[in-house]
Amino acid sequence: MQVSLVSTNGLERRLEVSVPGEVVASRVDQQLKSLARTARLKGFRPGKVPFAVVRKQYGGQVHSEAVTDLMQRSFAEAVAQAKLRPAGDPRIEPLQVAPGAELRYAAVFEVLPEITLQPLDGVTVERPAVTVTEVDLDAMLESMRRQKPVFTEVDRPAAESDRLTIAFEGRIDGEVFPGGKGEELHVVLGAGTILAELDAALRGMRVGEEKTVPARFPDDYGAQTVAGKDAVFTVRVKQVQAQSLPEIDADFVRGFGLADGGVAEFRAQVRATMEREVADSAQQHVREQLLEALYSRNPLELPRVMIEEQIRELQVQMLRRMGIQKVEQLPPREPYEAPARKRVALGLIVGEIVRANGIRIDRTRVEQRLTAVVASYPDPDSVRRQYLQSREAMAQLESAVLEDQALDWVQGRVQVVDKPTSFAELTGFGRPKDES
Repeated sequence: MQVSLVSTNGLERRLEVSVPGEVVASRVDQQLKSLARTARLKGFRPGKVPFAVVRKQYGGQVHSEAVTDLMQRSFAEAVAQAKLRPAGDPRIEPLQVAPGAELRYAAVFEVLPEITLQPLDGVTVERPAVTVTEVDLDAMLESMRRQKPVFTEVDRPAAESDRLTIAFEGRIDGEVFPGGKGEELHVVLGAGTILAELDAALRGMRVGEEKTVPARFPDDYGAQTVAGKDAVFTVRVKQVQAQSLPEIDADFVRGFGLADGGVAEFRAQVRATMEREVADSAQQHVREQLLEALYSRNPLELPRVMIEEQIRELQVQMLRRMGIQKVEQLPPREPYEAPARKRVALGLIVGEIVRANGIRIDRTRVEQRLTAVVASYPDPDSVRRQYLQSREAMAQLESAVLEDQALDWVQGRVQVVDKPTSFAELTGFGRPKDES
């Protein structure tokens, strides 16, 4: 096998490979002989077909398969011989593949960049230092009360935060549109779940009252059949219920799954959950700063193929979040190029930290991470079995753990300074919407 290597542009390489004709012929003969032992052709017993007949019948197909196999094998050998690290699959350009001649082809591919990790001297990261106060705990409990409001029927005009039961009928151009009619719709005034014109019209109405209300669907309304259209609604109030917040008592506590505990134990559990959230959020802040430091201090030339793969992955993730299944509806690629470049670069940098420092996967941490992942599912044991039976799922889990270990190594080499921070500043909980 003869090999010539050319650097064409940046990280791109062109590898030209020649495989002697006798090697190709020998491989074809081997595969034909193997085929002859099981070949079935009319007029011959199985395994008794003359070799010349097998060659005539299958020679072209076998030659093509042998060439493909030789390309794959010789490319792998040539790459190993040249000590190259391809960033993706090569683009194969056949130069000579005719039977009876040497096999010649070119493989064009990108290689991974050489990485020389820069020192982390002078890098300082801030770690949020938070104490969960009684005020924070009370605010969280108040939020939990709002999750379980109590509604009591009242005999008065409807007001802000009341829950109404209404009958309605909506028409567009005089016709009731799909989904435009109902008899028992529950709406909370001010919650933003109905058109603004309807919310305004229902305020002040009493049980038994009826109104006709013109309204317009927003242009970006979820149902495309009515988006941007004018409608006329007839609404009738059937019930008005005032909203109040429950007391934090034994019944309230049971509603959150603490069957035998009292209020004091419930407060302790909520505090413990908040403190775990604080620890996780603080570590995430440190992690983001470490990654930013690695990215800014180690500029790399990146393989285009890896960037494109990452852009595609980000586009598909966005489709899934939007609940769209058709790949043809991928969003534009431009907004994803910068984050894709950063992801690729950090993946290579972290990989080099792992390689250069001989970091080995910590199986105890893998088990801990798996336990944490499956704990959020209704049937953790079943999900655990699914993970353990999926090589891909476990590989992703192990990759995440290895990255954490690499960042632990980085964190041990930078200065970490505690920064006093409030629970609201760290988590965003309790902030006004215009400040979050």
